[in-house]
Amino acid sequence: MMMTVNNMSVRKEKGFTLIELVMVIVILGILAAFALPRFADLGGDARRATLEGAEGAVKSAAAIAHSKWLAQGSTGDVEMEGAAADITMSPDGYPTSDDAGIAEAAQLDSNDYTVTPGTDSDTDTATIEVAGASGTCEFTYNPTTGATAGFDASGC
Repeated sequence: MMMTVNNMSVRKEKGFTLIELVMVIVILGILAAFALPRFADLGGDARRATLEGAEGAVKSAAAIAHSKWLAQGSTGDVEMEGAAADITMSPDGYPTSDDAGIAEAAQLDSNDYTVTPGTDSDTDTATIEVAGASGTCEFTYNPTTGATAGFDASGC
């Protein structure tokens, strides 16, 4: 009789029971149900980060172009390294709010960003938005001060 009990305990140590396996699967399923929605939509986070990067590039480009404009005597367009063409400047010494101004200075690719200037690119603000966003994913640029405002990533 003693031999039978010892054989049974040895068998139990060789593997998992069906109940144990089912419980592990259930626990993994519950964990997956909570984790999946958290990682499901990373595209919105990526578009928000892209917008933040573009805003930083616009601020930097406006400051560099303004400094160069002041250094060359506060007149004319500005030549910047990496730009395909000269940067058109507003009378206030900041890149204009169009493709030849801030889009060229910040090197915003038209495939990735849409730059919508106002009626007068010397004074009216431009709206810069991430291409392909399903909602509002934009900020504005002011060619009279070189400042950005209106950062809205609610629809990224």
